[in-house]
Amino acid sequence: MDAITLHDLAAACGGSLARGNGAREVTNINKDTRTLQPGDLYWALRGENFDGHDFVAAAAQAEAAGAVVEKNIPNVPQDFPLILVGNTQAALHRLAAWYRDTIKARVICLTGSNGKTSTKDFTAAIAATRFTVSKTEGNLNNHIGLPLTILSTRTTDEVAVWEIGMNHAGEIEELARLARPDIGIITNIGVAHIEFLGSREAIAREKGMLGEVLDEASVLILPREDEFTPSLSARTKARVQIAGDPSGVHSDKIRPSMNGLDFELINASEHVSAHLPVTGEHMVRNALLAATAGLELGLSLRECASGLATTKLSARRLSCSDVRGITVLDDSYNANPDSMEAAMHALRGLPGGGRRFAVLGRMGELGAYAGEGYRRVGLAAANTMDVLIAVGAETEPMAVAAEASGAREVLRASDTSEAARLLRQLARPGDAVVIKGSRAARMERVLEDFC
Repeated sequence: MDAITLHDLAAACGGSLARGNGAREVTNINKDTRTLQPGDLYWALRGENFDGHDFVAAAAQAEAAGAVVEKNIPNVPQDFPLILVGNTQAALHRLAAWYRDTIKARVICLTGSNGKTSTKDFTAAIAATRFTVSKTEGNLNNHIGLPLTILSTRTTDEVAVWEIGMNHAGEIEELARLARPDIGIITNIGVAHIEFLGSREAIAREKGMLGEVLDEASVLILPREDEFTPSLSARTKARVQIAGDPSGVHSDKIRPSMNGLDFELINASEHVSAHLPVTGEHMVRNALLAATAGLELGLSLRECASGLATTKLSARRLSCSDVRGITVLDDSYNANPDSMEAAMHALRGLPGGGRRFAVLGRMGELGAYAGEGYRRVGLAAANTMDVLIAVGAETEPMAVAAEASGAREVLRASDTSEAARLLRQLARPGDAVVIKGSRAARMERVLEDFC
């Protein structure tokens, strides 16, 4: 965020400076005292299980520039600046909407059931070949994360790549109207968050709100392979580009290498060799979405390929490591049935003749679809893996389905520690392992214990 005085910030978010020096400037907003740096402005948000007002004193002790609060805080120094607002969440949105008006960058917003973060990383890397770029960091993509992401952008940035997430109806429209993108990307329509929305059709209606928010001067980029692409195209006023279509940006000759994927990147006027530093053919589909956005920014296909080759993906998204001669794909950041299947296919496609292990944990937010979702993953494991280690009681339907489908070997682990122990007993140099589960399953602990 560009420097702004506390006085002006209070006015922009609809609050009032209750005390402190209004001329003091801030350039960063932080909602978490654990990561707060001296000079940050602390924003006291409320959650289901916490109240940020309880940590204002800690923010003052950490030398914050001040705090945005809903009530007076008695146990802080008298000269510690406090901005009073009626509701800190609403005030954060109001400030982000005001600041969005100052941003000159071309804004690209992404949503979808799978692949949002990798597509964001690819898109940002492509844009960075020519422009200064701001992008969503970590998982700051919801009603709190997006405003903070907008506020982290500087007016000197030329391109902003923002991820939009959701798990309930109405969220995509609200966030898209806040972001006001020039280019929208919908990666796919899967079953993530089906617990709250009930069906893929309902998920498509919600994700498609990104397209509905776009105006005639904007662009909506959709994947050729998704069955909802025609209906999503019909709902937007924006110009539609189909990634993967032979008339647009598409790929050919995809082949795995020891450090990722090589392929040909093609459009009507160019044909270039490209490399992705990540495994999994589904990642090429995400790269095509990003390259299509790059062309919309005025880049050449060769510049797009250059950006893809230098992409550094966010942590725990199919990151590859070698542990005592065993190849490990850490895809533990999150999971749903679609991404579980994609991760196993990515592992299957790796070079080498060793055994393939899938260490899979629980999947969240499936609701009534959970039984079918676990059965789908179990069937996929039986068809692609040599060994399935199902972690946690919730994964029993997956293990049963794998066994019923003729899986070579199915093991059950009560927790991540037991899963790591089984891996240490069974995996040998030359083998390959994929580790995946929803965020709450903390499947990264398998890799930590295994190492």
